[in-house]
Amino acid sequence: MRALGLDIGVKTIGVAASDELGLAAHPVETIARRGTEADVARVVALVAEREVGDVVVGLPLELSGQAGRRARRVRLFIDALGRALGDEVGVHEWDERFSTAAVERVLVDADLSRRRRKQVIDKQAAAYILQGWLDARRQPE
Repeated sequence: MRALGLDIGVKTIGVAASDELGLAAHPVETIARRGTEADVARVVALVAEREVGDVVVGLPLELSGQAGRRARRVRLFIDALGRALGDEVGVHEWDERFSTAAVERVLVDADLSRRRRKQVIDKQAAAYILQGWLDARRQPE
């Protein structure tokens, strides 16, 4: 079953999806934020369209590993998403520290213009988050 990855920002939500085997994450889209209810509804629609079994949400922890103001806001979204999806779909938090910075470095190295980077950074960060979760799941205990 597929997984969906989310990079939740103030203005946008980056979305990525895995392949059917759960091996690779691919950028899907960037959702313009319109409020928690509308944003959750869009994610729920994507879950149904793509037959997703797990949603992985990047949690922006502080450098110390503590949950700051941004992480608390994301957890409010996670709670709303969990209520909307019910028990059928797992919703998981994933430490996203440095994900956007790592993706930004890759895009700069690829010589993408600033404008093009702005268009793809959120969904690429979502793919980075989801790929980390997928890789961790495959590691032997």
